[in-house]
Amino acid sequence: MNVGHGRIALLALAMVPLSGCASGSGLSSGSSAVTVAQALPPPDATSTAVDFTNYQIGPLDVVAVEVFGAPDLKREVEVDASGNLSMPLIGTVAAGGRRPQEVSTAIADKLRGRFIRDPQVTVNVVKASPRTVTVDGAVGAPGVYPIIGRMTLQQAIASAKGAAEIANLDQVVVFRTVNRQKMAAAFSLKAIRTGRSEDPQIYANDIVVVGESATRRFLKDVASFPLLGRFIPFAW
Repeated sequence: MNVGHGRIALLALAMVPLSGCASGSGLSSGSSAVTVAQALPPPDATSTAVDFTNYQIGPLDVVAVEVFGAPDLKREVEVDASGNLSMPLIGTVAAGGRRPQEVSTAIADKLRGRFIRDPQVTVNVVKASPRTVTVDGAVGAPGVYPIIGRMTLQQAIASAKGAAEIANLDQVVVFRTVNRQKMAAAFSLKAIRTGRSEDPQIYANDIVVVGESATRRFLKDVASFPLLGRFIPFAW
């Protein structure tokens, strides 16, 4: 489920008011793309946990580099936006998309012979770049936002500068992968704000889509041009 598909889903969701639960949300229980749930369980552990054994280093990750017998070369380095890290003596080393062991080998190859006869290098990931959530639909600033610590649905929407004027607060859908199955559940932000519903936790790789109110969209559109005193047919 990508962001583009989320926008398409909004067109269908906007036609059906949500009751705050998935069964009456306009999400089809017969969908082959996602499984509709009353509430979303936590996602697959593998989709949020970082396996540093086979982890591919990315931009802004921080790695610790140690060279046996050369304490002056020990350091923690942040990978730059281009996926490179900088080391004394050997300069730039490509790290992005490589596993820690592969970066260890690359550093050792650059040190070997010129500076150290048989370098033994270890590279460990100290800090992975933040996990993210995608917030789309009727929000102030749709986009991808980092999850630092624990994040709730209300906080995720606030990260995107809050619900837009045309938002339908009863029409918020969260897409998530659980047990390798795409799942979705609908929530009412209005009910969460008033304390009538719990504020669900948001996890890495979730997609949050805030629906639009057809009535508010119409009123906002017609406000931008004169009606010349003529009534326009409109179905409430």
